[in-house]
Amino acid sequence: MKLATLRKLLLSHPGAVEDHPFGAEPHVYKVGGRMFALVSADPRLTITLKLEPWHGQLLRDAGENRNAVLLTCHGAAETGQHPSVRPGYHMNKEHWNTITIDRHVLDEELADWIDESYRLVIAGLPRVRRQALGLGI
Repeated sequence: MKLATLRKLLLSHPGAVEDHPFGAEPHVYKVGGRMFALVSADPRLTITLKLEPWHGQLLRDAGENRNAVLLTCHGAAETGQHPSVRPGYHMNKEHWNTITIDRHVLDEELADWIDESYRLVIAGLPRVRRQALGLGI
């Protein structure tokens, strides 16, 4: 996935905005004032996302174990490896995962992981803020 396509996907989520609090890099994507994705294209395209702790650990373990079984956000099982997924760079390693966007990561998987990050961040917003964004969750 290219940066322009990734940006379009991230901004397609209701209430999502792009911010640059640290300068031109990285690109920070927020909803309700809270980050759900951090994208850097220097030197390689990476994205840092919030995942359920068990899910992120499973993906990271799969990178170390070729025979690991992965569970997608939809509950389907698949076999594979994700050497591109590692603990979040300068983030809480329990919740945040940095993913190098390369041949090991399918676009559909990445879209699912972005959706998971967005849902987790939305769930943590105060109800008033969710309602102000028209999310009513």
